[in-house]
Amino acid sequence: MNPILEQIYATILPSAPFVIAAYVLVWAALLVYVVFITLRLRKTEAQMSVLEEALAARSDATEGVSKKD
Repeated sequence: MNPILEQIYATILPSAPFVIAAYVLVWAALLVYVVFITLRLRKTEAQMSVLEEALAARSDATEGVSKKD
C-alpha cells in the first residue's frame, strides 16, 4: 500500500467510531425533539378545539339572550 495512504487511513480510521457515534447522537436528539414537538402540537390542538367549542357555546348563549330582548 502507498505509505501516504497508510498514514491517512491510520489517522482517519481510529476516529471513525467517534464520528459515527456523534451522527447517531445528533439523529437521536433530532428524533426525540420531533416526537416531543408532535406530542405538544397534538395537546395544543386538543386545547384549541375545546376553546373553540366553549366560544361557540358562549356566542350561541349570548345570541339567545339578545333575541329575547
